[in-house]
Amino acid sequence: MNVKPKSPYPAKPNPAREWLDCLRGPEGMNGILARTEDLVLLKACLQKCLKSLELGHFGSKIEPVWVSNKPMELLLMVPNATIASRLQQSLPSLINELSKDGVKCSAIKISLKPALPRSEWAIQPRAQVREKPIGLNAAARSAWLDLLGKLEADSELRKAVEKLLKSKSGSP
Repeated sequence: MNVKPKSPYPAKPNPAREWLDCLRGPEGMNGILARTEDLVLLKACLQKCLKSLELGHFGSKIEPVWVSNKPMELLLMVPNATIASRLQQSLPSLINELSKDGVKCSAIKISLKPALPRSEWAIQPRAQVREKPIGLNAAARSAWLDLLGKLEADSELRKAVEKLLKSKSGSP
């Protein structure tokens, strides 16, 4: 008679059963799929209503979202303030058009979508710091030497040019 020894630890629940319960529940995959299908239908209905209000060109830029704790409130996410203000002006007409199509909503709020980071805003490696050139290039040096030849021997300007040439190259 082989008796299985008792373990001091409680039995582990079957993880596969937990996942199945999670997927079947109202917050599981079935619920997510149903909400996604509802949003697709809502977006199509919103497109139709916007076209009837002559705002159809905004349709592809607007994302409808139901507010979770307020079932009669619709949230429209828009990419910029121009579209938001234009929609704000026609909200009563939009609510009426949606109600004609069977969408029950008593209020619509408009919100701006958060902007996505652009590639030029991303952190980029620092550019190589160029070293300052030492001395004068050939063209600049010859120009200063030509000026030096044209100046009088005892003038202050000649002394300043000689000093400049000494500091940049070591000799006039």
